[in-house]
Amino acid sequence: MTTVPHGPRAGCPVAHGTDLTRLHGPDATGDPHAVHARLRERYGAIAPVLVDGDVPAWLVLGYREIRRVLENPLQFRRDPGIRRAGGIAEEPPPVRPVGGPDGIREDGEAHRRLRAAVTDNLHAAAGRGIRRHVTHLAGRRIDAFADTGRADLVADFAADLPMLVLTRVLGLAESEGRVLAESCARAAEGGPDAAAHDERIAGVLAALAARKRTEPGADLATGLLTHPADLDEEETVRLLRSVLVTAHTATGNLLARVLEAVLTDPAVHSGLVGGELDITSVVEEVMWNSPPFAVLPARFATGDLELGERRIQEGDLLLLGLAAGNRDPLIRPDTGVSLAGNHAHLAFGAGPHECPGQNIALGIVETAVHVLLHRLPGLRLAVPAGDLTSTASAFASRLDGLPVEFDA
Repeated sequence: MTTVPHGPRAGCPVAHGTDLTRLHGPDATGDPHAVHARLRERYGAIAPVLVDGDVPAWLVLGYREIRRVLENPLQFRRDPGIRRAGGIAEEPPPVRPVGGPDGIREDGEAHRRLRAAVTDNLHAAAGRGIRRHVTHLAGRRIDAFADTGRADLVADFAADLPMLVLTRVLGLAESEGRVLAESCARAAEGGPDAAAHDERIAGVLAALAARKRTEPGADLATGLLTHPADLDEEETVRLLRSVLVTAHTATGNLLARVLEAVLTDPAVHSGLVGGELDITSVVEEVMWNSPPFAVLPARFATGDLELGERRIQEGDLLLLGLAAGNRDPLIRPDTGVSLAGNHAHLAFGAGPHECPGQNIALGIVETAVHVLLHRLPGLRLAVPAGDLTSTASAFASRLDGLPVEFDA
């Protein structure tokens, strides 16, 4: 990430001129934790940055400040229509990434109406045997490489499994899962074909919604179409897309990081296999240390206010550094202390936009790890832990691969 020497301290990010860290472009890779630590040391809880198109914004790094933004929709809105002319442009394109734990951009009553439709149906889906679906589909993924003694648990397992489960939840055919998994990954990367893949996703989901109007079933698409919120076609497709892309991206990242944590710590691995350790506690540690979305876009200030000793002006764009907030030394002075049983992490957001599908995500991850460890005896890393690499962007850090060996 590119930074030039530091300018004036308070005021809107524009006041810092060119003295801003870029969260986009070829330099916006590397270790996001190190970048956030440097920004925190230099600016405190809120740092001026640049997003796509060199648009100035605030990156909120403090845990308490992030929670204040998330839990106060009257002061900080999702709606970009209040952005400040000449200072803050619209948030980055929604296909990179979709928007984190809650892709609904509305606020207030409009948000409550749409969220009720999503939440009610995700709760129903979670009660319809999600873990049974995961067990079956994880077993099929493992069958494809179980005889070889080797695998890449990112490419061969974690990358596609959440999408295969979600196709069951949404009411899609299994054959469409791998197509959508590829398009979700390409859309999230934000390359030159991202828009085309985003349109491909929308087309599949529009066809699904049209089909479910005449062929209803026990699935999320039917549930949205028949919900008392009385969604129109565009709203239904948008909510389906939000659930699909956000859940797939976040859950795939989380599953990969949990598997990394298990395979790089022999005590965790043996504890899980022997039953002395609960997988839920391992997942909680990962959500504190490596949340699926490192940065959550975006909120806009509804008026002039102070936040973290900064003067925020009406219309200013704020990005929420969830990974940085989880490591805020004011609430977590020693990152080596276990956080098992502590659910106060920011991985699923907070407030009215808190992730409505977190129970499904946790069900997928916990069940997938359980199946994998019991299907593959002698599971171990095929490379030194220090050789594992990640690809970072402004919004997430994805594990590139997880090569393993096991007793075939």
